[in-house]
Amino acid sequence: MAAEARPGCATVFGGTGFLGREIVGRLAAEGVAVRLAVRHPDKAATDSGSERGGEVRAVYADVRDEASVGSAVEGSDAVVNAVGLYVEKGAETFEAVHEHGARSVAHRAAAAGVDRLVHMSGIGVDPESDSAYVRARAKAERLVSDAFPRATILRPSALFGPEDAFVNALAQIAYRTPVLPLFGRGDTRLQPVFVGDVAEAVFKALLHPDAPGRTYELGGPGVYSYRALTALVLARMNRRRVLAPVPFPAWHLLAAAVSLLPNPPLTRAQVSLMRRDNVVAEDALSLKDLDIEATALEDTLAAYNFPGR
Repeated sequence: MAAEARPGCATVFGGTGFLGREIVGRLAAEGVAVRLAVRHPDKAATDSGSERGGEVRAVYADVRDEASVGSAVEGSDAVVNAVGLYVEKGAETFEAVHEHGARSVAHRAAAAGVDRLVHMSGIGVDPESDSAYVRARAKAERLVSDAFPRATILRPSALFGPEDAFVNALAQIAYRTPVLPLFGRGDTRLQPVFVGDVAEAVFKALLHPDAPGRTYELGGPGVYSYRALTALVLARMNRRRVLAPVPFPAWHLLAAAVSLLPNPPLTRAQVSLMRRDNVVAEDALSLKDLDIEATALEDTLAAYNFPGR
């Protein structure tokens, strides 16, 4: 089926993060006028527009403040919610941001007559999980669908790209220590997906006639155990390191200990996600259903600025 016309204006929440920046850039490159909905618009880096005229303009919004959300989406053709929170601090809780915030975005988008809404979630969401983060992401999907039944939900696996916090974290540890700790025995299976492919999926979801009301799981072409993924990074860095299994209870204790840091290198949410395989379900809609050919991790590693190179 033919794609629909691209939106003239899109509001993007969470557009300053690793994935959000890629989404904003992809939309602007297609000539979409982007409203970057942020709490501090005076500090947001924007540009005057792409070659195709997609202006990026920062506007004030806080997903915990529904009135500000309403102002940010008014007059937009499309809305993207890419807000992510891994560590709770004060009033910024998983419930406030991922549940109530997601509902506010969906509710206000529906009230404003927005045509398309894309909500970013993640593979592995589970309302019965023992992780507050995972439960909140699962509840968010239900709240979004209730408020905006035509919403498209995208569930990416672990994101990779030259500026990611995933592969680069592995590289930093490998550079600084002769021993690389594994999550458990390193058997957890991951299907990492290129951040550019996820941004492309957002753009395609705003155009594809079958996307409204559907959920897509986004993974790359390769499935790796965490141990194999670590070995791949080490080979690219030309490093040899001892891979040491570490029980998950120890990881949870470490995550709790570093959670008080301003920018903790590890969170309890991340540890919880590593306890279960993070791969696209066999019966799930995927990148292929959005006409996207997945980028292999091996094809991007040369672009990383690994330490010691």
